[in-house]
Amino acid sequence: MRHLHGLTISEAARLLAAGEISSQQLTRAVLERIDAIDGRIGAYITVAADTALAQAEAADAALAAGRGTALTGIPLAVKDLICTRGLPTTCASKILQDFVPPYDAAVVEKLRQAGAVLVGKANMDEFAMGSSTENSAFQITRNPWNRNHVPGGSSGGSAAAVSADLCLGALGSDTGGSIRQPAAHCSVVGLKPTYGRVSRFGLVAFASSLDQIGPLAKDSRDCALLLNAISGYDKRDSTSVPRDVPDFVAGLKNDLKGLTVGIPAEYFDTRGIDAEVLAAVRRAIGTMETLGARCLEVSLPHAPYAVAAYYVIAPS
Repeated sequence: MRHLHGLTISEAARLLAAGEISSQQLTRAVLERIDAIDGRIGAYITVAADTALAQAEAADAALAAGRGTALTGIPLAVKDLICTRGLPTTCASKILQDFVPPYDAAVVEKLRQAGAVLVGKANMDEFAMGSSTENSAFQITRNPWNRNHVPGGSSGGSAAAVSADLCLGALGSDTGGSIRQPAAHCSVVGLKPTYGRVSRFGLVAFASSLDQIGPLAKDSRDCALLLNAISGYDKRDSTSVPRDVPDFVAGLKNDLKGLTVGIPAEYFDTRGIDAEVLAAVRRAIGTMETLGARCLEVSLPHAPYAVAAYYVIAPS
């Protein structure tokens, strides 16, 4: 069996439910991993070892009593602009270095209700304004695959923590790519949920009409498990959508038959793409086709204006 810190959420949940491991063992393995390598990665601003172990002990009691969920006892990280009661929420800024929220964000409430273990708060670009996690007031986060490269941003700490097995999953936030881009850089799975699907209550805003909290995980199933846990209507967020939450795990399947994927021609101008990246994207398109997807070239003539439009909308 792999090291405990290398497990996926699904694998760990099965072992926890079967009593083959305990949450305390799993959480200690993750904390030891953080102690061993995060000095070289810089994924965390705050590591909450004592409270994490207390939560793990409570999770073990819940599991023993048959009250476990898919996330009970699972060590997770949360981006440091999501409010956490009793733990600093700095937004990677010295302005907020002593701010300890008196309440949890809605998503943190949901994780606690599910019995998850909060290991710590992940580094980010200050106030989420950046795309490399080099703009934190506290430290630079390195890409675990190559520490001379950036992990992406602004949720780079969350992506690096998942990629380096410093947690089993994490939450980030995405305004203009801040989950999806670092997930790609760190070779993990990241998702920006549809606007209104996940409550923004307790999220320190960048651009409220664009922000969404979403999961980062080691595989798609884990991503779906996290999305199941954090989705749902919240009257404290006026933009939260009052719709039932489907089971995203049940929606997973082993192929892509029936799916049509648009491949925007404007994004394949070879003057702006590294040859290695282009080859990787082409391989991914081939993999999707092998799995049954229909991949069609499409045109997005407005693409050259996207960044300019973003920089009008987001600051306003």
